[in-house]
Amino acid sequence: MKTKNINFIIGSILVGIMLVFVLIGIFYTPYNPNQMDGSVKNMAPSFTHFFGTDNFGRDIFSRCMEGAKTTFLVAIITVSIGVIFGTVIGAISGYYGGILDEIFMRIIDVLLAFPSILLALVFVSVLGTGTFNIIVALGILFIPSFARVVRSEVIAIKQLDYVKNAKLMGASSLRIMFVHILPSTFPILLSAITIGFNNAILAEAGMSYLGLGVQPPEASLGRMLSEAQTYIFSAPWYAIAPGIIIVVTVLGFSLMNEG
Repeated sequence: MKTKNINFIIGSILVGIMLVFVLIGIFYTPYNPNQMDGSVKNMAPSFTHFFGTDNFGRDIFSRCMEGAKTTFLVAIITVSIGVIFGTVIGAISGYYGGILDEIFMRIIDVLLAFPSILLALVFVSVLGTGTFNIIVALGILFIPSFARVVRSEVIAIKQLDYVKNAKLMGASSLRIMFVHILPSTFPILLSAITIGFNNAILAEAGMSYLGLGVQPPEASLGRMLSEAQTYIFSAPWYAIAPGIIIVVTVLGFSLMNEG
């Protein structure tokens, strides 16, 4: 079996495990993720609390389920924003070219010239903290990368014979772009989506870790890592659980993308 196939299978298994973990968390958690119990603060993992408890006596397993759900939701929405708007911009820019293409590409070049996390910090500082604002900020930042990918594919595909035949038969520009050209971009777009999902998870975790993303008491994997750093020696399980979830998820999508 080829290495790429093995990577894809392993990646799919890891992502599948995380998806099951998130889906179960939507309908059921062993404890209320925000329920505090002072009698069990910083309790080590046990049959009662699988991942232990935090400094407020909250069940870490339940908070990991809730935090993973939040992180996945933010990643899905932000990548969807990037895909939808980036695809439209890239298709129009690549198909029509000319001055329109120049304007779009120069704006995209400016956005891509800065580190994404730095721009996210700027957006959040303007918009304010919170889940909605981080979704808007990250969604805007993902548009340029998808627009550039789609544009390059559209430029190549629009020169093919079947597209020229569609023009000769009188097909409208919109039909040619969205019916004849864009479906052919799906393979490379799918690869870009897996990379984007990876980046979105890391970006959300990073922003929440800095206190600029998801706000307490709402659970977030990045926020949990930030809260756990004070107890890294006295209660290491507080940081290990959310850290492993992030690593497994990112590794899974990376392996899928390679495959």
